[in-house]
Amino acid sequence: MQKSLFEMCNVEISYNGESVVHDVSLKLKPSEILGIVGESGSGKSTLIKAAMGLLGNYGEISKGDIFYKENNLLNIKPEALRKMRGPEMGMIFQNCASALIMNMAIDLFQKMNLDGRRILESYPFELSGGMNQRVGIVMAMMLKPNLLFADEPTSDLDVIAQAQVVDVLIKLRNEFGTAIIIVTHNIGLVSYMADKVAVMRQGHFVEYGDVKDVIYNPREDYTKRLIEVVPKIRKE
Repeated sequence: MQKSLFEMCNVEISYNGESVVHDVSLKLKPSEILGIVGESGSGKSTLIKAAMGLLGNYGEISKGDIFYKENNLLNIKPEALRKMRGPEMGMIFQNCASALIMNMAIDLFQKMNLDGRRILESYPFELSGGMNQRVGIVMAMMLKPNLLFADEPTSDLDVIAQAQVVDVLIKLRNEFGTAIIIVTHNIGLVSYMADKVAVMRQGHFVEYGDVKDVIYNPREDYTKRLIEVVPKIRKE
């Protein structure tokens, strides 16, 4: 049986002493894509910030364990964890334009069917929102991390741009075997690209499992409502 690349075990996260994420557990194997869906404020982004050590001064993991390659990240010194960001674990933020710094990335751009020369000669404001996001994803992959966290990477994009961003993520998984955890409110996007899905509400996982089970046979009314109101991603 293939070992897990990343695990959360009974994780609780607090801000200013108040618990905002409760008893969350998940597993991710190499090359797997996990989608975490739910409405704003459900705790989705907080989960991946915790894994990256980005909770800030007022947040803490008050219970549980987080493992990467069977090493407990909570027992690793902050300096060592910082060195893991990039080479081992990468992160894509909701708006990549502000973090768009170009370097020698043409080969990787070409693999993703992007015009690397044009991109390198452009300012972020000269590129569309969808292009900025795709370039930001490629830049996050410069060091070829084994695990990539994506925090609402398509939330401000139109349907066509969403599909383009998702295609880049899937190509990265296929090209490098990258495991991906994507946080989104769009359950249609997750049904399109993910292997597993976790539905999060008020800091809890209300459903968690294979996409075919959760999306097509939801047990919880909350999951059913998400499926009913969120448009599915489609290619144009």
